[in-house]
Formats: sequence, structure tokens, C-alpha cells
Amino acid sequence: MSNNMEKIQGKIIKGIGGFYYVETANAVYECKARGSFRKDKITPLVNDNVVISVNENAENTVDEILPRKNSLARPPVANIDNLIIVVSTVEPKPSTFVIDKLTAVAEFNGIEPVIVITKSDLSEADALYEIYSKAGFKTYIVSNEDKKGIDGVRKILAGKTNVFTGNSGVGKTSLINNLDPSLSLKTAEISKKLGRGRHTTRQAEVFNICDGYIIDTPGFSSIDIDRSNIIMKDELCHCFRDFADFTDKCKFTSCSHTCEKGCAVVKAVEDGVISKSRHASYVQLYNDVKDINEWNL
Repeated sequence: MSNNMEKIQGKIIKGIGGFYYVETANAVYECKARGSFRKDKITPLVNDNVVISVNENAENTVDEILPRKNSLARPPVANIDNLIIVVSTVEPKPSTFVIDKLTAVAEFNGIEPVIVITKSDLSEADALYEIYSKAGFKTYIVSNEDKKGIDGVRKILAGKTNVFTGNSGVGKTSLINNLDPSLSLKTAEISKKLGRGRHTTRQAEVFNICDGYIIDTPGFSSIDIDRSNIIMKDELCHCFRDFADFTDKCKFTSCSHTCEKGCAVVKAVEDGVISKSRHASYVQLYNDVKDINEWNL
């Protein structure tokens, strides 16, 4: 190997316009992906562990993508431990369906969903907290104004790679700034006219904070069940952890767990063991995918 080229292992911390910024033990290098990736229809993702060539007299290149633990298509990120779903008590009003869709996508991809409820100083968060803590999720109530609850979230980040997602205006960036003030990420005020904030984050980016990593992403809608991340109807119930104790106790093995007589999941909803909103989200997601077959994808 020429003295002008060096192979180094690192992590992609940002990708912009075809350039990948790779953090190594000693420096951050700007790299282009090798042409063979495009040929093989492989795209390097933010938070990929990679091997790069550092060239003194030419462009640095991403040569190899090391095996991934998991990945998301939107936003394009890899190797995630926790999906931190940030929702507010008010402005914007929380949608349990959106939260449940995100928790299902996380479960499907082997990522631990964590619910963080902000703006507890403006409106009570107990009802939302009850739904998600009862469902078995780590759930935190915080106030970005007086910093209540911030320490609990800080502990969950340690030693993990965490994706933060949240609708514009929920206080996601303020939360990240409270977790580590040195980041000083740009914040945006809620647009009163639109009832939502403007996106302040334009691309996924990795930050090292709280003895772990966070990946900030541009807005709630960026993580979704799109065609590259569809959960088939037979797998969907396994993405609702609060159903696990009941799915094998139904009268019929073909039970869809939506409305059938003899369904143990439906009975658990009637008995108040499973939240009605959680089951309603499941039914909506099931109906969205029930007519899709593997060969349609």
C-alpha cells in the first residue's frame, strides 16, 4: 500500500450532498462513497461503522460498510439502540396513533422505543404516561422550562445510540440542549398561524453526549411505515408488546386480534388491561396493510 493512503475505521456522523463525514479516533474526514456501492445499490447511512481510505493526494473514500445491527429507511440511519419519541402535552396536541406507529416500527426493527412527554408545565401528562408505562415502555415526563425529569432521560442515553424524533414544536431540540447545553442546537418557536413549528434540523446528524450518541432527525414524519418498512399483518401484533400475554390465548389461531369473538386481546382491552387507544392504533395499522401481500412489495 502506498504511503499516501491509509485505511482507518470510523463512524459516519453526517451525510450531505454525496459527502460523508466520518469520525475516527483522531479526526473527522470528508469522504465520497466508492462507486461500487452505487452499482450494488448500497447506500452508506448515518451511524454506519465503516472502513475508509484517507488519501493525501486524492479524495478520501468510504470503502467498506461493516455489518449493521439494524437500520431505518426514513431517516436513513443505522445501528440504533433507542428511539426517543418526544411528544408534548399541548401545542402540538399528541397523537397516540402516531406514537403507536413509531413504537411499532421501532419494535419491528429491534430498536427500544422510549417515550418522553414534554411541556408538563403547561398541561398534565398523567393520561399519556399511564398509557405507555402500562404498555411496558420506559416513559418520562419532562419540562424544558424548569428541567424536571431531564436526569431520567440523560441516564437512558448513556452507552447507547439514540435517535430522537418528534413533531416540530414539541421541544425536541430544547430537550437535547437541556441534556447537554454545550450542543446549543438552534431552536425554533412554534408558528401560531400553523399550530406547529418549522423544522430546524435539515439532516440526520450524530452527536456525542451523556456518555452515548444521539442522532437528531428532521421531524416526526421522517420515521414512518413506508414501502421499505412495511410491517405485514401477521407480524404486526408482535410489534405491540402489551399484546404478548394474550395473542396465543385466542379461541382461533387465525385471529386478527381486531374484533373477533373469543379474542383474548379484545377481552384484555374490554377489561382495561390493554389501553383502548393502543388497540385502536393496532386496528388502524392492521387495516392499512391487511390487503398487502409480500409479492406486492
